[in-house]
Amino acid sequence: MRPRIALPADTLDEATNIINERNAAFAPRPAVEAIVKTGGLPIILPSIDPEDVADYLSLFDGVAFLGGADVDPTFFGEEPHVRLGKTYRKRDLFEIELLKQAVAANKAILGICRGLQLINVGLGGTLYQDLSEDPTAQLKHSQAAMGNQPSHHVTVVPGSTLATLTGDRPYVNSRHHQAIKAVAPSLRVTATADDQVIEALESKDTDQILGVQWHPENMYKHHAESRQIFQNFVDRAAARM
Repeated sequence: MRPRIALPADTLDEATNIINERNAAFAPRPAVEAIVKTGGLPIILPSIDPEDVADYLSLFDGVAFLGGADVDPTFFGEEPHVRLGKTYRKRDLFEIELLKQAVAANKAILGICRGLQLINVGLGGTLYQDLSEDPTAQLKHSQAAMGNQPSHHVTVVPGSTLATLTGDRPYVNSRHHQAIKAVAPSLRVTATADDQVIEALESKDTDQILGVQWHPENMYKHHAESRQIFQNFVDRAAARM
């Protein structure tokens, strides 16, 4: 049996004349394909009442928190910054509860872009609501290049899980305007950009959590290190079946 991978869904909020597409739950196709190609079985979870999260836990072995809207800053004790982007509180409530219960149940966890930020907030960390708040941020973190092309390098901490997957100096894509500020107590920084913006977090004492600020789902077909991030995640989920 393949390890089952939960993909908490985003919600389509664009205007549409098709009634069944209004507020439809969806997962990015590249992430679905990356999971399948590395041996996992994707299961898309719509945002529902957080009180019902426990009923999902037996359905999956790992959960990938994906990209999307900004995290509502009230979850880390702040009011909205003038440059805060679109938020969706219903998704945040669901995913934070899903994260907490997945951690407690020892599920394998992967975070991508917003997913990295959501994991950090859900475990007690904070964010820069916009990189203009971070005095060290100097690089272009929201690239104008095509999304499946790399745009800047990151430096990875030797001995980390990420270093075994990507090497110490991977070339990554970048599409974000928020970033990690205070790191959650149970996590550690394992990669930074050259301007010291945090690019990856991992669990301090286990292999349970790995999160990256870039989008390996858009690069896995042609970049081995991006595929390795998904392979490691699916393998970690398989070990917990």
